[in-house]
Amino acid sequence: MAFRKFLSSLGVGAPDVETTLNTSAVRPGDQLHCNVELRGGSVDIELQQIRIQLVARFEDREETEVLWGNPGVLKSLVLGERVALRAGDSVNGQVTMDVPWETPLTHVLGGRPLKGARVAVRTELSIENSVDPGDFDEIQVHALPAQDALLQAYSNLGFRFDEAEVKKGTPKGGQNSQVDFWQEIEMWFPQEYRRPGGQVESVFFARHDSLDLVTGSLGPFTFPYDNIDVAGWTAWLDQHLRSSFQR
Repeated sequence: MAFRKFLSSLGVGAPDVETTLNTSAVRPGDQLHCNVELRGGSVDIELQQIRIQLVARFEDREETEVLWGNPGVLKSLVLGERVALRAGDSVNGQVTMDVPWETPLTHVLGGRPLKGARVAVRTELSIENSVDPGDFDEIQVHALPAQDALLQAYSNLGFRFDEAEVKKGTPKGGQNSQVDFWQEIEMWFPQEYRRPGGQVESVFFARHDSLDLVTGSLGPFTFPYDNIDVAGWTAWLDQHLRSSFQR
């Protein structure tokens, strides 16, 4: 890693960081509790910054491909600045991170993985403008009950999941979004919609009490958490998609 090469060039034994999560599976709106342990190298050193981040696999618009080596940041917490770490010392700290309501999903419908969706917790150390990604732990982000209900509605209608992509910015229909990224879940139309080879891209914008659904460029359509109705939502979705997308 560039950070350790930098330290090695100075003849310095690199410090190390290990993050232990209380769970590897969360839902949007949860809290993630972590234990962060710093271990000193062979000499005393001052770390410019220690931060812990929630990151996801983002689509790279310029490269037209999805990158995981340099993921997009969903949330970042600075744990310390100008931290003196003595050689051989070990320092532990507890960290609580709020999982954003709009965190991209990696698992849906009771635990089914979404193709292309990856989220992780990354702990970084920096010194003299060099950064070591440090510890990197993937987690599962499971759908909220209302998200699962809508995805079950798609499944009930015969839609097949393709893949999920996370993009930077705010799409049309995302005026209630609180973040600068969004996740598209792509699904194939069933034959009865008479759209051979066609897909619909669906986006969720979740909050504490409800979520917005955007289908293609249509929406937002709001669904409250206190009135989840899979049968009713399936009927609504069928009518909406047939009237909006059927040829």
